[in-house]
Amino acid sequence: MATTVIVHVMGEDPFVAEMEEIPQPSDQSITLLNPRRRDNKPLHYLERDTLSVIFPLHRINFIEITPSQETEEVDLFFRA
Repeated sequence: MATTVIVHVMGEDPFVAEMEEIPQPSDQSITLLNPRRRDNKPLHYLERDTLSVIFPLHRINFIEITPSQETEEVDLFFRA
């Protein structure tokens, strides 16, 4: 099952994609599926029909893992 992530690449705006596996410390690259901007428009530096890309990890600042549809929502209560 693919995990939706927000990828922050050096020198570019963050974009959304799916990953089959979270990268391991020994990985040197990551494969991203269905890369797109946060507003679901295509990325300007990729061809419109691109389904997956491979990025070297040294170009990635960090990856945000977003909650999936299957994750339960947790209500947080704060006392003011």
